[in-house]
Amino acid sequence: MKYCIAIVVSFLFSFGQAQTQKLPLLIGTYTNSCDSKGIYVYDFDTNRGDFVFKSATEKVINPSYLALSKDQKIVYSVNENGAVSTVSSFQFDSSSGKLTELNQQKAQGADPCYIINDDKNVIVANYSGGNIAVFGKNTNGSLTEAKQVLQHKGKGIHPRQVSAHVHMVYFSPDKKYILSNDLGTDAVYIYEYHPNAASEIMKLKSTVTVESGSGPRHLTFSKDGKFVYLLQELNGALSVFSFANGQLNKIQETTILAKDFKGNFTGADIHISPDGKFLYASNRGEANTISIFKILKNSQLQRQSVVSSLGKGPRNFVIDPTGKFLLVAHQYSNEVVVFKRDTVSGAITDSGKRLELCSPVCMIFGN
Repeated sequence: MKYCIAIVVSFLFSFGQAQTQKLPLLIGTYTNSCDSKGIYVYDFDTNRGDFVFKSATEKVINPSYLALSKDQKIVYSVNENGAVSTVSSFQFDSSSGKLTELNQQKAQGADPCYIINDDKNVIVANYSGGNIAVFGKNTNGSLTEAKQVLQHKGKGIHPRQVSAHVHMVYFSPDKKYILSNDLGTDAVYIYEYHPNAASEIMKLKSTVTVESGSGPRHLTFSKDGKFVYLLQELNGALSVFSFANGQLNKIQETTILAKDFKGNFTGADIHISPDGKFLYASNRGEANTISIFKILKNSQLQRQSVVSSLGKGPRNFVIDPTGKFLLVAHQYSNEVVVFKRDTVSGAITDSGKRLELCSPVCMIFGN
């Protein structure tokens, strides 16, 4: 299961012809920079690229990253709020879009920025706290108190690396491992995952260091689960690793930066197209771009193009299940921009569709 692109697809056919397909789209936002209610739910038309508003929460603080349970009935969110940050659970009615809060727990670290879940646990990356917190699930989907907290330690050479900054937790496709990127220590930690354990749910298996000052942020797996693509926020590097038995081995390194780019930037998000043929990565700062790579037969990357994201601060983006649209959440220009996507070439072009929304940060599809 993938988070911030958690997608379950159902196709409707009548007389052999595909009808309009509408999927719930959940969007997490920051609520302290402009007028936002928290989590918003829309219907997204995967034929036309249109949005229809369904519902929103009330007074939910900075639900910047979301995760959807496998049965689509529970939504989990971080509440990014410094030293008093929390993690929340909501009952989700996909037909009406209504979200009903179940409970909250202390995040056990400052500024949680990523969240994942399976049938047993909810796992959170605390950025400023530099740690990982594991929560259990009650029978109704609400959160137990933290069952485990793993503290990272260290620092790097960049001014933003004065301490550990856990930026992501991510399941391996077989769910045997959890990978964690630490921007502050320039390392990817690979943990063995024991979902039924009482306390030692995650056990460190191995650690891979990357270039000093690079700041690993987000990663994604190839469709066959044999390769990992790692985006580094501080230097724009994009690294390709083979993955087997909880070990990463680097086979290629490229960059998301355009050849002639000069200015400040911060790499942000990374995703692979539904057909597994193309990889996309976003870049913020003065760049505000989407870089497009073709995935070759040997799983290495070949740059195709770097295009404007048509907004400021492309913090997160998602490709719809059909592969026809790529949606970009712009944190600073307060809008979601919809690109049409050529499924053959991988190229993206402006659809003209926009969704105005305060500080959108994370988007996930439901069924």
